[in-house]
Amino acid sequence: MSDSNPVHLHRQGPPETVLPFASIEFRHRIAQIRASDGPSTLEATEKLVADFPRESEGWALLASLQSSSISSYACWRVGYHRGLDSLRANGWRGSGYVRWQHESNRGFLRCLAGLAAAAAEIGEMDEAERCRLFVLQLEPGGVPEGE
Repeated sequence: MSDSNPVHLHRQGPPETVLPFASIEFRHRIAQIRASDGPSTLEATEKLVADFPRESEGWALLASLQSSSISSYACWRVGYHRGLDSLRANGWRGSGYVRWQHESNRGFLRCLAGLAAAAAEIGEMDEAERCRLFVLQLEPGGVPEGE
């Protein structure tokens, strides 16, 4: 854990966890990939995820590029679990907020919301509902559509 405490206690509610930002190299590479919408986008994203497998934001981008529902589901699921690992490593103890307003939390929240949608798409309705409710527990405002 870093010197700064990423878990903030609030007098009127549960604690809030803010994940640290990804490395500058990761942020630069993902910005480049998003800016280029060419045939090599999938390959560049796969390489990014291979180089930074702990970054949920990379998994979210990779999931969004899949042509198969099952492949997309698998990417969302991996990104979600890597995000849980990161949350736990940064002080989250199974409850409290993980707010969308903090840009560094968005990769994990995207993966969780994406997993909910992908689970519904493949007929895993129990998982879809659990994930949908989990999003709302972590971020009562939900994850903005198209984000």
